[in-house]
Amino acid sequence: MQPTTESYSVRRRPMDFDDYVDVVRRHKSWIAGPALAGVVFSVVVAFLWPDTYTSEATIRIVPPAVPERFVATNVNLQVGQRLAAFYQQVTSRDRLQNLIQTFNLYPRKRGRVPDEDLIEEMRRRIEMRPVTSVREPVEGRPMATAFRVSFSYENRYDAQKVVRSIVESLTTETLQRRTTESETTTRFLKEKVDAAKQKLDAIEAKVEQYKRAFAGKLPEQLESNLAQLRALDTQIASAMSSVNRATQEKLLLENQLRITQDQLQNLVAAASASSPLETTSKNERLVQLEREILNTETRLAGLREQYTNNHPDVRRTETLLAGLRQERDALLKQEQQKAPAPARPAEPVVKSREQRQYEAEIERLRALIAAKDKEIEQFVAEQARLNKQQKIVQDRIDAIPLGEREYVQLTRDYAIARKEYEDLMLKSSQSAMATDLERQQQGEILEVLEPASLPQTPREPNRWMIVITGTMLGLICGVFLAGARELKDTSLKNLKDVKAYTGLPILGSVPLVESDLALQRKRRLAWVYWTTACLAGFILMLGSVYYYYTKGS
Repeated sequence: MQPTTESYSVRRRPMDFDDYVDVVRRHKSWIAGPALAGVVFSVVVAFLWPDTYTSEATIRIVPPAVPERFVATNVNLQVGQRLAAFYQQVTSRDRLQNLIQTFNLYPRKRGRVPDEDLIEEMRRRIEMRPVTSVREPVEGRPMATAFRVSFSYENRYDAQKVVRSIVESLTTETLQRRTTESETTTRFLKEKVDAAKQKLDAIEAKVEQYKRAFAGKLPEQLESNLAQLRALDTQIASAMSSVNRATQEKLLLENQLRITQDQLQNLVAAASASSPLETTSKNERLVQLEREILNTETRLAGLREQYTNNHPDVRRTETLLAGLRQERDALLKQEQQKAPAPARPAEPVVKSREQRQYEAEIERLRALIAAKDKEIEQFVAEQARLNKQQKIVQDRIDAIPLGEREYVQLTRDYAIARKEYEDLMLKSSQSAMATDLERQQQGEILEVLEPASLPQTPREPNRWMIVITGTMLGLICGVFLAGARELKDTSLKNLKDVKAYTGLPILGSVPLVESDLALQRKRRLAWVYWTTACLAGFILMLGSVYYYYTKGS
């Protein structure tokens, strides 16, 4: 059987101050070595790190001379957007490549590093940041917004030249770019105005064509058509009234003509009758009846103009007129029956004065009746014309709903196109004024408040901070190494360890006795090592400092 080995875990005793002092004394080389290396390394790095100078210039954005409430600008960006646009303008690839070649920047890296890396490094070293924004106390609009342009480079003169070039390009090209953008906006709006004008003209042509094709049938002409229809109704009623009046007057004239003819006939018959007294008496009754019939017909015509045929007064008058006519017809029939047999024609008798008057009256009445016939024909023709015109107007009114949807669509398109045209015209006019303002350099401009500065001290590196940081890191690294060695070492270092881990009483102690030769040899080797290390570190630090003050600067 093989013997088994057992491992025991012994808990270390708590350390006191003396123990820590002993640890530092035992491992002082492991602590001092990394600290010395940290000092040397940090000094070398600090002085070999080339200086970086930062040149700065301050630019102010001056608002337009004319307030925006009068002339609105075509290029309206916020401060952040403007700075972003400026930064993109300055850090474009072509511009940075031109700056590198013009000022011979990064000579040690050119040819060894790709151009894209150089351009990206230069882009990182260019900064733009806002400074302040001031507003007017009365109107509250921004007076000026300043921003700072900076560039960091090893050579302070080159840094100043780069910043000066950037500022010059910003001040000149920004004005040109704003003018170009404003002109582009004006041209764009002009093209939109022309297109809107063509569209409006096309819609106007369609509306005019539609109005010509449907003249009088447009929805907007409905009221005028209704008014015209009402006027035609009134004219037709007036024409009908004129026809009725002329007809009544013609009837009256015809009655007068018939009475006059009867009177003339009675006069001729009375001249040849045997009993002139009886004939005269009956003729007077006949004349009276004719006069009453004439008056009744006149009154009936007036009643018919006011009332309908079913009105009681009209019907009563018609009944009275019919009775008078029957009585007249009976009297005429009686006269014809009692008339003597025709005798032998007598000798022509000379017409009396009264007979000639009746004949003249008959001719006059016939002329008046013929005139009334022509007048009635004119009224009837006028009525027919008005009825035809009424039908035309009524057809227009009936046809309005058929094309109303198409006309409403045309008018809506016309209103939209006209509003769009007017809006574009207004915007084009405002844009033209803004462009004129930019051309006269009265718009927003960039003013250099502080020109490119020539830096006197480098911005980086902070050499004292690097040295202190390196020394602290080396010291901390040494402490960790010493602690690691102490944890790995399990030997008993002093009487406290013996007493704590063995639990036995200590009767005495025997110190380690080494020969003087071995001690001298060990001390000599340590002195050689530390001298060599310190001398090498000093040479390295001195060389880096010398390089910094001779070639580096």
